[in-house]
Amino acid sequence: SYDYSRVSQSGRLFQFTEGANLNFSRIPMTIPVLTTAVPGAGPLQSQGYYVSLYLPVKFQGDPPVPLPELNIKPYEFSSHCVAVRKFSGFAKDERIVKEAEKLATSLSRSPWAESKTGRGYSIAQYNTPIRIVKRKNEVWVDIDAPELGCKSVGVAAH
Repeated sequence: SYDYSRVSQSGRLFQFTEGANLNFSRIPMTIPVLTTAVPGAGPLQSQGYYVSLYLPVKFQGDPPVPLPELNIKPYEFSSHCVAVRKFSGFAKDERIVKEAEKLATSLSRSPWAESKTGRGYSIAQYNTPIRIVKRKNEVWVDIDAPELGCKSVGVAAH
């Protein structure tokens, strides 16, 4: 997958998928688009965001290289576990915080209450912005659950 900072020059990922890469490949959008908060001072506060797009299988063996001026960095996810809470509608900031708080409350009553990895939370969006009804979103929090065969990945790209 590739990421870019949502805070600055948010169109860079779109430019990359439209051919702003060294081999001029157009890359089909994949789902979900993942926005991850970089942890800050508190459990739901952040220092910024990065947005990730999964590469289609066709590009995974030899990913297109972004043009240097886009400042897009590739990274690979290792196998990891996430706790997930689904929600509908648009993923607006106040709704995201509300859903992340609900997920944190659920986790506090679970066997994984102390297993959060400290990476912050992610918002997975499965619909294009033009879709108005029946939207699907999720809040993800990485958990460390070795009893399930999962361990913390400890990967964060900024």
